[in-house]
Amino acid sequence: MASAPRVRLEPPQRLARTVAAWEGEAGREWLAALPGLAREYLERWRLTPERVQQPGGNISMVVLVRAEDGTPAALKLGMVTEETREEHAALAHWDGRGAARLLRADPERGVMLLERLGGDVSLRSLPEAKAMLEAAEVVRRLWVPPAAGHAFTSLADRTAVLAEALASRRAPQLDALVDEALALRERLVADAPEPVLLHGDFHQGNVLSGSRMPWLAIDPKPLVGEPAYDLAWLVRDRLETLAASPAAQAATRRRVNRLADALDLDRERLRGWALFRAVEAGAWALSVGARGDGELLLEFAAWL
Repeated sequence: MASAPRVRLEPPQRLARTVAAWEGEAGREWLAALPGLAREYLERWRLTPERVQQPGGNISMVVLVRAEDGTPAALKLGMVTEETREEHAALAHWDGRGAARLLRADPERGVMLLERLGGDVSLRSLPEAKAMLEAAEVVRRLWVPPAAGHAFTSLADRTAVLAEALASRRAPQLDALVDEALALRERLVADAPEPVLLHGDFHQGNVLSGSRMPWLAIDPKPLVGEPAYDLAWLVRDRLETLAASPAAQAATRRRVNRLADALDLDRERLRGWALFRAVEAGAWALSVGARGDGELLLEFAAWL
């Protein structure tokens, strides 16, 4: 079905800001072509648009649609990057177990038709303790062996790129944390347990309410490696609230211990990956001028 004229297929403001800032001219060109790409796939896959999801993601636009038989779905149009290029493969491998079900895909152009979830209701709508319990149950279902001959990036390779970038962002006030993060990464990679398929960007905001299951994950940046890496963002969820608590360091350590125990993981390995990812993200944020975010992430890393 052709798209209805009343539905504006314009990129949400957040998407336009982040892509232009992160990707420069290539990002602006992709944004300019996005409405036409959406119209093309609405017609090709015979979808009727309802609205563009707001505020949307940082590197993708989601159009809520109806399939030809009336089934609600979500048309996702995303930038193809090293982190996202195998998103379709991960979703196909999970086949709805713990994650949104993939219905159709054109991986070369970053277009997917997905099971529609409750885009306005994530785990962040729950009290923190309950959200962490639900998150643990979801991510446990995602940690499965990858298929033979898979094309997913390894954790060692992905973090080698991050480590190189981190080392290039050294500053006198960061030296001690950067040294610790890089040393931890070397030790963790050298003695890693049996690898599984990882979500890669797992946090409460990437787990939405569903109809066939209460909670399902979205937006994987898949790779293959040890489960502890996948919990690093979950440990720092609701970071502003955590930072405002009277005993933030003790609360952070409790989070690490509780998540490790709930999922039968080594506490020190989880602590190590959480610290590495926080330092890397904090140094990156400082490098692009997001001083508040960067300083908060580095403070969190120091608590670990």
